[in-house]
Amino acid sequence: MIKNSFMSGILQEEKKGSVEFQVLCFTNKIRRLSSHLELHKKDYSSQRGLRKILGKRQRLLAYFSKKNRIRYNELINQLNIRAIKKR
Repeated sequence: MIKNSFMSGILQEEKKGSVEFQVLCFTNKIRRLSSHLELHKKDYSSQRGLRKILGKRQRLLAYFSKKNRIRYNELINQLNIRAIKKR
């Protein structure tokens, strides 16, 4: 799903508890659940799980954008996801 070079780069540079690795894992789960829900439109428990994972990823990205804006922008571009909305 995600480019192997990016994933291996994170695995070599960072530990599995890092914000970047967690966002990568959540992004993979979100993409997998989204494709599942295209086939199974009435799977409401999976829809709920998807919303929970989206919220977790959003909170992590908000934290990461405050902590390190440069690495946050690199992560957003490499994962091809939208930036968080500023409030």
